[in-house]
Amino acid sequence: MRCVELNKPSVKQSKFILSIIVIAQFCCISLWFAGNGVMSDLMVVFSLKSTALGHLTSAVQFGFILGTLIFAILTIADRFSPSKVFFSCALLGSLFNALVIWEGNSLASILLLRFLTGFFLAGIYPVGMKIAADYYDKGLGKSLGFIVGALVVGTAFPHLAKGMTGGFHWKYVLLLSSSLSVFGGLLMLAMIPDGPYRKPGNKLDLSAFFSVFNYKGVRSAAFGYFAHMWEVYAFWAFVPVILKTYAMEHSGAVFNIPLWSFLVIGIGGLGSVLSGYLAQTAGTKQVAYIALLLSCLCCLVSPLMFEVTSESLFIAFLLLWGMAVIADSPLFSTLVAQNASAEIRGTALTIVNSIGFAITIISIQLLNVLQDSMNPTHIYTLLALGPILGLLVLYEKKK
Repeated sequence: MRCVELNKPSVKQSKFILSIIVIAQFCCISLWFAGNGVMSDLMVVFSLKSTALGHLTSAVQFGFILGTLIFAILTIADRFSPSKVFFSCALLGSLFNALVIWEGNSLASILLLRFLTGFFLAGIYPVGMKIAADYYDKGLGKSLGFIVGALVVGTAFPHLAKGMTGGFHWKYVLLLSSSLSVFGGLLMLAMIPDGPYRKPGNKLDLSAFFSVFNYKGVRSAAFGYFAHMWEVYAFWAFVPVILKTYAMEHSGAVFNIPLWSFLVIGIGGLGSVLSGYLAQTAGTKQVAYIALLLSCLCCLVSPLMFEVTSESLFIAFLLLWGMAVIADSPLFSTLVAQNASAEIRGTALTIVNSIGFAITIISIQLLNVLQDSMNPTHIYTLLALGPILGLLVLYEKKK
């Protein structure tokens, strides 16, 4: 049964709506790293090389980029009911994710399927934020903190599923993530009508794509978001490699790599929620700046952490990095949503996401190319380049 149309949700209704959006986001975003969660199996079954990790991750990112570009140019999230867009993309994304289990696949077909999965994720992640922005005027940063937290845990979930189903066939991990996506899409369609702050665009407006950056506040927030995106997905993609590298450097170290990959990535959900709460008192821009600084420092000290002999200290460092690397994301998205006009808010969030994810492909492929030619314990310092540039620009804007 659908919720009744609301002029302004009560506190109780707001909590319920946010809970549904968060659950739906978590379920659907599990598609994102589904291939990464079973990467070792895919490499064996389909005779893939070690570079497949970067290629398959980038395929999803590239699909997401093209999807967000098309969604932004056509102003899909502003012209049509966001919940219906979310539902349709959840179904299609789950279909292409599940098709990876076909035994006749090759690297090329798997890349295509991961690309198509990423394409329809463009109607899930930014559209979910758009739905939240349509319901929450005040406290948007906290709300997006929960939503990005769902993104993080959903992204990490395939690693947990792989760790928990070690005795089961790898195909079940992909089928589980596809099933969750269908459930999440149905949940959003059935329970979340259009929000009271939504101002739909009634016609196709191609100029909206270009007018987004006319707003000074959007430009500033977007640049911070781009700097953050250089680091975050490359870090997430290579967390299993980081753990494996440490174990190779220290012969006595033994990790459950799928489980710890889930925890290191998934703890970012807690970081997102905490940053949303802190922003209410300390200020959105200030908390975003501090989070970007912390993750930058983690990149720079990473070579030293590979030298420590304590496994517990190394894991604690990765958990701190996992929290810091994503904590600024909901805050930059909040600033984008707050500084764009209501009529093109969905388009603004979508185009900023699109450019941000284009940047992730560069950093992922950079690590992918250099992992065999550069010292594997020093390679992650390259991820500091984005945050350093972002911090310099944001510092100038604060003055």
